[in-house]
Amino acid sequence: MDLKKASDFLTMALWLVGGILMLSTLASAAPNPNFHIYIAYGQSNMAGNGDIDPSVDQATDPKNFLMIASHTASASSRSGRTTQSIEMGKWYPAIPPMFHAFENLSPADYFGRAMVDSLPGVTVGIIPVAIGAVSIRAFDKDQYESYFRGDGKDIMSWGWPRDYDNNPPGRILELAKKAQEVGVIKGFIFHQGESDGTDDNWRRTVYKTYKDIVDALGLDENEVPFVAGELLQEGNNCCGSKNGGIAQLKNNFKKFGLASSKGLQGNGKDPYHFGRAGVIELGRRYCSEMLKLIDKTIDPDAPPVNLVDPSQSTVPDEPPEEYGPYTDPIEIPGKVQAENYNKGGAGKAYYDLNKGNEGGKLRKDDVDIYQPNMGIVVGYNQKGEWLKYTVNVAADGEYEISANVASDNTTGSFVLYMDDERIGDEMASAGQGFDNFTEVSGGKAILKAGEHELKLEITNDWIDIDYVEFKAVAKDDPPIRIANVRFSMTEAESNFTLFDMQGHLVTNFKAAGMDAAVDMVKHGLKGIRQGVYLVRGPGKLGMKKVSVF
Repeated sequence: MDLKKASDFLTMALWLVGGILMLSTLASAAPNPNFHIYIAYGQSNMAGNGDIDPSVDQATDPKNFLMIASHTASASSRSGRTTQSIEMGKWYPAIPPMFHAFENLSPADYFGRAMVDSLPGVTVGIIPVAIGAVSIRAFDKDQYESYFRGDGKDIMSWGWPRDYDNNPPGRILELAKKAQEVGVIKGFIFHQGESDGTDDNWRRTVYKTYKDIVDALGLDENEVPFVAGELLQEGNNCCGSKNGGIAQLKNNFKKFGLASSKGLQGNGKDPYHFGRAGVIELGRRYCSEMLKLIDKTIDPDAPPVNLVDPSQSTVPDEPPEEYGPYTDPIEIPGKVQAENYNKGGAGKAYYDLNKGNEGGKLRKDDVDIYQPNMGIVVGYNQKGEWLKYTVNVAADGEYEISANVASDNTTGSFVLYMDDERIGDEMASAGQGFDNFTEVSGGKAILKAGEHELKLEITNDWIDIDYVEFKAVAKDDPPIRIANVRFSMTEAESNFTLFDMQGHLVTNFKAAGMDAAVDMVKHGLKGIRQGVYLVRGPGKLGMKKVSVF
């Protein structure tokens, strides 16, 4: 063989092997716990109205401080004298302007720098989405479209929302999901109110914009603080009188901080915006408030964050779980809760067409679990997806099959297999809305006693599944004497499951009803730390939130 061709072939082969090894490493990596990421949103003061000093703000890359680009911009179009072009969705050193190419210095710039200085060993990242002059409605996923068609149509004509595809809340969520692949969402910083009154309705909407994102990301609001900033109150100002309303946001949030604007001067040009010194100090005050609220623990075993490509500094996951039941084999007769599918991962315990848990509840794989107003369910189900369960059938016999399901104007459906053999009838939803769960029949099946593998396979798109239930069909027995009667399970025999608010299983236990179960969590279970938990009971007992102090 020609020596050069052999060398070229070997080089290509080595690149291919290296690429495969890199991809396999990234595919089994977890977010770096020392990469702290903050969502920064609001209107013009957050977007950046302080003067940029290129020799200070843009001359060198800030230490351990990154931003994920919320838009695409050439270096020549960006304010100041930066030579850095940016592409939406990629990580870069946090050199201003972060929010739009034409903006200037933001409090987020010096918030991030101060956080890095305060937490050695931590890298800070910013998700920057802000638009000058907008109402809080621009960040509400249920109001932004009507707002930009109505009161905000002038802002649309200016073109500023175009950087975010005219969907600010969608851009925040898109970037936050990408950020969760490499780091941890630690909190929110917020500055807005000049374009609104800061009344009860405004405060409720501010909280909703935060809660929608927290829920979509599967986060716990008890662990993700929200820090708001006061409006300009010194000198010639438009809105200092609104700061009392901003302070009342503390009644809407579980973990809230307020960055004071007292003593901070405006830019001398208009009554709305802080000057450069005020912007820098406000950013540092955001930092001071955030440090009071976050868990500042550093993981000494995590690798340093790669400032060029954070995906190269994720933490390898633990080996995949062995295939088997989620907790214990599920007893039949009884209910098979849809979310309690087996452990073992994709291809073994389940098959799901989409990456990630769209509902964000309970488990951290690709099955879409969410929590409507009646409990935890598996949703967003599409044809061809399947789930497997380990079940234990108590006795040989005939069993009635039913399921509690919902869908929206469709006839989503599924079938069941026991040890790879079809059982029962196809079960289809009545299509009465995703909030209207109804019980449907799956016919009957003859089952053998012992441990088996139950498979649930989706046959038509878009059905949400709460549970599948198996009931033993009563036999025609001779007249029953009292001595032969076995009464139904008493409350004392009820099984309960305890989860933390991130969906992790804490323990299983028995109690005499929901009230007794709640009391046991508060006072009787060993090893339960302070916090908020979910107790789930069988059947109609449902779920209940419990606070332990």
